[in-house]
Amino acid sequence: QVQLVESGGGLVQPGDSLRLSCVASGFTFSNYGMNWYRQAPGKERELVATITSAGSWRNYADSVKGRFTISRDNAKNTVYLAMNSLKPEDTALYYCNVRLLRHDYWGQGTQVTVSS
Repeated sequence: QVQLVESGGGLVQPGDSLRLSCVASGFTFSNYGMNWYRQAPGKERELVATITSAGSWRNYADSVKGRFTISRDNAKNTVYLAMNSLKPEDTALYYCNVRLLRHDYWGQGTQVTVSS
């Protein structure tokens, strides 16, 4: 059974940093690209960052380029999202995602709130 468990969210001030983690199980983690999405209240879910299976290619939404970094540790079945220079508009529920055989799997999400 595929499971994705996110952690690391919290309440921070503008300009602060956070690192989100997502531990995966139930599939061969090192064979699949991973994604981070976010969804703010009243808005559609947005793709934030993508990393390939070996970590050789990464892509980011324009809104987070230069501030967020996606990485992975295949030995730990974990994907990370390091977030720097956080802004109030980064406030959202952040989800880890993997697509297996055309099916999307999601974690429960971790809340990030950026407020002074």
